[in-house]
Amino acid sequence: MKKQFTIIVYTENNIGLLSRLSNIFSRRHVNIDSITCSESEIKGVHRFTIVVKMETDKVQKIVKQIDKQIEVLKAIYFENEKVVYQEVALYKIPVSVFSSGKEIEHIVRAHFARVLSVHTDYVIIEKTGHEKETTELFEALSHYGLTGFVRSGRIALPKSMESLQDYIKELEPTFNIN
Repeated sequence: MKKQFTIIVYTENNIGLLSRLSNIFSRRHVNIDSITCSESEIKGVHRFTIVVKMETDKVQKIVKQIDKQIEVLKAIYFENEKVVYQEVALYKIPVSVFSSGKEIEHIVRAHFARVLSVHTDYVIIEKTGHEKETTELFEALSHYGLTGFVRSGRIALPKSMESLQDYIKELEPTFNIN
């Protein structure tokens, strides 16, 4: 049975790694639902957060193959219940719609979003939450002339940080990226 997994990959920051990682999924005909990359808590170590839907045995095989890449320090997969995760979404609506009444303001407050920026022609609204929550706000605002929308990929941290933190701390003294 297919389930959603979050794969966290700690890596060096090298050219071509993203391509090689995506090829691992492509060769197995696995679609990546979301991918983000950023610096991690350790200087010189980057972190990919990849969301996929697949069977448990397939995700185990993919993570093992990712772990074999030279630049990969550690790859781990988690079920949704084992991570804390969020996404960020931005919505652009005409300022005339926003200033024409309290309805949009009510929608923004009801969805625990916030006005990020007000310009002459448009307003940017920000919502942090799960995909379902950002989609619900999208649907609510789409009736008011929504002119722009973007949602980030998932960012996630494992709920059980001890073993992962210990592993990363072990790497720090022996692994020096400059």
